[in-house]
Amino acid sequence: MLTVIGEALIDEVVQAGRAAVPHVGGSPMNVAVGLARLGHPVQFLGRMGQDAYGDMVAGHLKANDVLVPLAPDALPTSVARAVLDSDGAASYEFALDWTLPALAAGQGMTAAGITSGDAAESASQFMLNGTTLLHTGSIATMLAPGEAHVFDAVVTAHPHATISYDPNCRPSIIGDVAHAREQAEKFVRLADVIKASDEDLEWLYPGTDPKESARRWLALGGTEGPAVVVVTQGAGGPWAVCAAGEAECQVPSVDVVDTVGAGDSFMAALLSSLVDRELDGAHRRAELRSINVQALTEVIEYAARAAAITVSRAGANPPNRAELAK
Repeated sequence: MLTVIGEALIDEVVQAGRAAVPHVGGSPMNVAVGLARLGHPVQFLGRMGQDAYGDMVAGHLKANDVLVPLAPDALPTSVARAVLDSDGAASYEFALDWTLPALAAGQGMTAAGITSGDAAESASQFMLNGTTLLHTGSIATMLAPGEAHVFDAVVTAHPHATISYDPNCRPSIIGDVAHAREQAEKFVRLADVIKASDEDLEWLYPGTDPKESARRWLALGGTEGPAVVVVTQGAGGPWAVCAAGEAECQVPSVDVVDTVGAGDSFMAALLSSLVDRELDGAHRRAELRSINVQALTEVIEYAARAAAITVSRAGANPPNRAELAK
């Protein structure tokens, strides 16, 4: 079982004189869907409200065979609204609740055998015990108070699971770069696999080459730190660093419809490729740290193909395994 923990939300696009058009979104949720489409059993630990938007999120996850052990809570489902002016320029408004009350309180779970009132630690351990990989990132690791619950979950899973992390920075939500940098580095120290965009790293470390920042992250945790750090560079192609050296590849040429969800598709396929190579689980940390440059190149090539398929069609619509095999 693979686990993704983080935000699910509704993206609303609002144009003058038109009804809002809602789309299910959230970077970690997109990664969970991407992993499921690539054939992996995956559970998503996030929150949604007992409302129409929450039903949309739950329906999307169910349609993609993603397990959802946490029940909806009484808070509204989070919304990110893009308001377009007459020229098509967007301004953004956010209504975000990131508290993970069910996980924090150890209650509200479904099909888990944990009743109301049990300790939060028991709930977290129950859900994470069987996982061989935990992925998190984005708003979930930056926004209080939920970020503390996510970090606790990572600490709980670390002794038996591979940890992956994507900062997926949102300066319009988390505007304090010093806080964001501190949070990112806290998760980097516990992560085995990291993916960040060059824009993420340029924002977190102004004036520093993103590749140099990635190299610093690789060394941040010492012998217990990351095994692989990948930097996506849009059309420039991904670049990665590991103990054995550095890898890079070109992006497949496609007609781009939009780039929504491309980074999340890349992340899902990156993790899928590592799982296919049986490099997930804490007992395989030494093998993951020993990955060679050729294998790492193949991993990022696979992930780049997934992202290319996603940008060739509208929205966050990651490929399945059959599509990637073509």
